[in-house]
Amino acid sequence: MIAAPPGDERRISEVADKAGVEALVVPGGEHRSQSVALGLAGVSSEIAAVHDAARPLVTPHLIDEIVDRLAAAPEAAGVIAAAPVADTIKEASVSRRVLRTPDRSRLWAAQTPQAFRAEALREALSAPAGELAAATDDAMLVERSGGEILLHESAGINFKVTTQLDLTMVGLLLAQR
Repeated sequence: MIAAPPGDERRISEVADKAGVEALVVPGGEHRSQSVALGLAGVSSEIAAVHDAARPLVTPHLIDEIVDRLAAAPEAAGVIAAAPVADTIKEASVSRRVLRTPDRSRLWAAQTPQAFRAEALREALSAPAGELAAATDDAMLVERSGGEILLHESAGINFKVTTQLDLTMVGLLLAQR
């Protein structure tokens, strides 16, 4: 199931077909959580995986590892790809004054793919609209609804494309494949 920007469903479906991927494409929503909810509506399995197109170098192996870890952990509501934070992180005020420096040995950068027990994700997506619109990933919604989330360390290749430099790096890496 792919939630595409409204109006782009046909184009996305054609790209999936050319790539040999069988996919049902649905129009996405105004924000991330609405798109996930719309995609989840067509899922009938016990486990649902969510992945952002902004991480184009994800591997089938990583997806399998995430789903397998969730299947093996019945107490967990979800398993997410994550990377240990390498930089020192500063929490700052609005005026950019440092408030504190958290211990980075306990900090992880959340990524996708994220796999959830479908029912736990559905419950989390029933949160108030404002909370859904502010959510930066689905795991935080599942956490807030009481679900336990496990981390699965991912490789550096699963980085998010948000800048021109990121896009250039993706191009270089794909050229090497």
